[in-house]
Amino acid sequence: MKQVREGPYYPTLRVVHKYPFILPTMRVDAGAIKFVLSGANIMCPGLTHKNVVEELKANPVPENTPVTILAEGKEHALAIGHTQMSSQDIVEVNKGIGVSVVQTLNDGLWKTPNLVD
Repeated sequence: MKQVREGPYYPTLRVVHKYPFILPTMRVDAGAIKFVLSGANIMCPGLTHKNVVEELKANPVPENTPVTILAEGKEHALAIGHTQMSSQDIVEVNKGIGVSVVQTLNDGLWKTPNLVD
């Protein structure tokens, strides 16, 4: 079994907000936002809604890749995760977990105070 500390390494949401280009992005539909913010993994139907599927097809992401999760109609990240399957498989299969969530807004890491000003 692979240990978590063996990688991959993820930037925090604070870093992603400063440097949004650091990771590939995936967008969830509006109905999935509350579940993602509560820490749930993202199911494929939340990534293949008609309003967000074209962006997923235009920017393919391979399996097991760290990604930034954006909400439909928003420009700032709400979570960081890693893909459980490629974006092509997410669109074709459209069931199961598409992205495992690692960090969300307002979780313990987000609420950690700044150590340096």
